[in-house]
Amino acid sequence: MASKNALIIGAGPAGLTAALELLDRTEIIPIVLEASELVGGLSRTINYKGNWIDIGGHRFFSKSDRVMEWWLRRMPPEKRAAKAVTITYRRQSRQVSGPADAPDPATSDRVMLLCRRKSRIYFLRKFFDYPIRLNLATVRKLGWLRMVKIALSYARVVLARKRAPRNLEEFFISRFGRELYLTFFKSYTEKVWGEPCTEISADWGAQRIKGLSVGKALTHFLRSRFRRRAKDLSQKSTETSLIEEFLYPKYGPGQMWRLVAEEVGQRGGRVLTQQRVVKLHSDGWRIVSVEAVDLESGQLHSYPADYVFSTMPVKELIADLDADVPGNVRAVAEGLVYRDFITVGLLMKKLKVWETVHGVRRPISDNWIYVQEPEVKLGRLQIFNNWSPYMVADPATTWLGLEYFCYEHDDLWTLSDAEMLALATRELAQIGLIDAADVLDGTVVHMPKTYPAYFGAYHRFKEIVSYVDRFTNLFLVGRNGMHKYNNQDHSMLTAMAAVDNILAGRTDKSNLWSINAEAEYHEEKGT
Repeated sequence: MASKNALIIGAGPAGLTAALELLDRTEIIPIVLEASELVGGLSRTINYKGNWIDIGGHRFFSKSDRVMEWWLRRMPPEKRAAKAVTITYRRQSRQVSGPADAPDPATSDRVMLLCRRKSRIYFLRKFFDYPIRLNLATVRKLGWLRMVKIALSYARVVLARKRAPRNLEEFFISRFGRELYLTFFKSYTEKVWGEPCTEISADWGAQRIKGLSVGKALTHFLRSRFRRRAKDLSQKSTETSLIEEFLYPKYGPGQMWRLVAEEVGQRGGRVLTQQRVVKLHSDGWRIVSVEAVDLESGQLHSYPADYVFSTMPVKELIADLDADVPGNVRAVAEGLVYRDFITVGLLMKKLKVWETVHGVRRPISDNWIYVQEPEVKLGRLQIFNNWSPYMVADPATTWLGLEYFCYEHDDLWTLSDAEMLALATRELAQIGLIDAADVLDGTVVHMPKTYPAYFGAYHRFKEIVSYVDRFTNLFLVGRNGMHKYNNQDHSMLTAMAAVDNILAGRTDKSNLWSINAEAEYHEEKGT
C-alpha cells in the first residue's frame, strides 16, 4: 500500500514543524514547498558578508513546555546555562543537559546561547525602560507634571466601570491609562500599522499583550528586587513582555530552521525551495492536489495530496483555491490587509550612546530599541551584537538592524537600496544615536506580508474560517496561514495540534484556532 503524503506550503516555523512532527509520529511523508530560496519564513536569518540579520528579532522563549523541549532536543543550551535549564512537561521535570556534555559555543555551532533581555524605548532623546517602570529615573526623564498626569489617568482607569474595549486604543487605555498610552503607545503602534489605533481591533492587544498592565509590570519589578533569580528558563508565570532571559541560536533563528530542514530531508521528507504554489484543486470537501511553479525553470509541477498544511497568506490561498468559493468568502479574503517590513542592516564603527555599569563605560546592551520619536519613520532598532556576538563578523564593529513598517504600494517600499540606506543613516544621526561618518557598510531586506492586519475585512474573518474548515484534509497553520499575529512558538503549536488531529482522526479544527487565545496557549495540564 502506497504511503500517504502531506503537501506543506511554506518552510517557516509552522511548515517545518509540521514536517518533522509527521516524520516523528506518523508514516505520512511530508513535501514542503517554499517560494523563496531560504527556509525559516519570517524566522530566517540572512547572511551579509559574514554578518547575520534576524528579521524582526526572535526570542526562543515559550510558555509551552512542548515547544521548549522541541527546540532543545535540536539545539541544546550552552555550557554555562546547562545547570539552569529545566523543562517541566505534564508535571514531569528533568534536566535537559548536564554540565559535562553541554556544548561550548566557542567550539560548537549547534548550541543555544543564554541571553539577557533588554528592551528600551527611545523618546525625547532619552532611554526609558520597557515595560515602563514608575521609578525616580522615569520621573526625572518625563518630568513631575507628566508623571502626575500619568498617575491620575491610570487611577481613573482603575476606578472606572470596566467594559470590553471596542478597539485597540480603548484596549491600551484600559491597561495603562490615557496619558501613558498617548506618551508611549499611540505613536509607535500607528507607525507599525499605518492606521489610527481606533481603527484596529482590540483582538491585537488581547493576543500580543495578554496580561501585561501597569499593575503587573510594577509587581514584577518589585518581586525581582526581593527574590533570588529563578533557575527555570520556562518562566511560565512571567508575562512575555517581562521575560528577563531567553535562549537564542548561535547564528540566529534561521540556524534552527536550516537544521530542521536538513533533518526533514535526511529522514525521507522533501523540502523544495523556489516553488510557488499557484493552485489548490479540490473535490469540494478535500484538497486533491497542489500545483506549484518552479521559479528557476518556470516549469509547473502537480503534487497529489492526502493532507495539506497551508502557511501561505489566506488572501492568496482563497484566490488560488480551485473550488466553488462563496462570494462573501472571496470578498473577505480580498479585503484582508497585510503590513510589510523593511530591515536595513548598518555596519558601524560605533554608536554615539553608551552605558555605564559599575563605573565602567561600555556599548549599550539592548537587544532592541523602540523608537518613539515621531519625526522619523524608523520603528525599531536591533543591535545584533547583543543577541549573539557570533552574528557579527568583526566584534570591533556594531551591527544594527533598522526596522521600517510600510505597505508594498508605499513610496518607502519602492526606494532603491541606496536611497533606503541613506534614509536610515540620516534618521539615526538625526535622533542622535550615530555619527553618519561611522557607517561602514549596509544592506536592505524587504519582507512582504510580515504582519497580518487586524483591520480591513478582519472583523469578518470567521466567514473564511467557517468555509475553509469544511475541507477535511486542509489545515491552516502559522501566522499568515491563519491571519493571526502569532509568534514562532504559537505557529509551531498550531502545526503540532494539526498533526495531533490527524492521529486522532479529528476533523473539527477549533483547537487550532484557539491556540494563543489564552496566556497558557491551552496546553494540556496534569494528564
